Amino acid sequence: MNLSLLELLKVVFLGLVEGITEWLPVSSTGHMLLVDEFLRLDASDAFKEMFFVVIQLGAILAVVVLFWNQLWPFARRPEGGVLLKQKTVSLWCKVVVACIPGAVAALLLDDYIDAHLSTPAVIAAALIVYGVGFLVVERWNRSRAPRVGNVEDISYPVALGIGLFQVLSIIPGTSRSGATIIGALILGVARPAAAAFTFHLAVPVMFGLSFLKLVKFGLHFTGQELMILLVGMAVAFAVSMAVIRFLMAYIRKHGFEIFGYYRILLGILILAYFLIL
Repeated sequence: MNLSLLELLKVVFLGLVEGITEWLPVSSTGHMLLVDEFLRLDASDAFKEMFFVVIQLGAILAVVVLFWNQLWPFARRPEGGVLLKQKTVSLWCKVVVACIPGAVAALLLDDYIDAHLSTPAVIAAALIVYGVGFLVVERWNRSRAPRVGNVEDISYPVALGIGLFQVLSIIPGTSRSGATIIGALILGVARPAAAAFTFHLAVPVMFGLSFLKLVKFGLHFTGQELMILLVGMAVAFAVSMAVIRFLMAYIRKHGFEIFGYYRILLGILILAYFLIL
């Protein structure tokens, strides 16, 4: 079945929202769920539950493209042969350590979260709470210098600590990047290094979550469902390429306060809207 023009426009808009909000610490999943309240896709609830996660693979591929040299652990020797980049291997080991808490939490709580916490009220509360968190942490950081300036200097204990903060992101509206960045800032990591580690951490995390959602949904797609998934991922990829570059340039000169204010404002608007209803 072919997508109608209206459904195609909905998918493009969802891909745009995903590409922007996946990397900014404002909760991509929360935004996707909220957009679906107003622009409902013509698809089953089971498909949409899977789609809102798997579409993030498009955004993740943008990280792979932009950070390929930092992510790929092999290099060619000038005299021939292959060189194993020790710093890259060490970084991947730290990423794996940081993934463990979130992987355990997702396996244990994924079904409960989907059934009970994917609601506008929970999303709004999480947006506000972590928006305040950004403002508090940024104000606190003004009086201290970061202890970790580069992503390669993140230690295993700090990586594990960031991973523990990432567990908070299983609650819709929290933001995976927001939780890990706040955790990294609290642990003394500089903003650019915190963002870079968040991007690295997103690769195995989102591949793992997407695999989990695909297994639960099954690989039996209709033609329309497959088209929705591919178009959404393609748009998310293209938009993410621009957003990642913007964020890395922005945080070299600015803090995360603007995202804190945005989260608080959006959370209040969501609460007001659904209370009125």
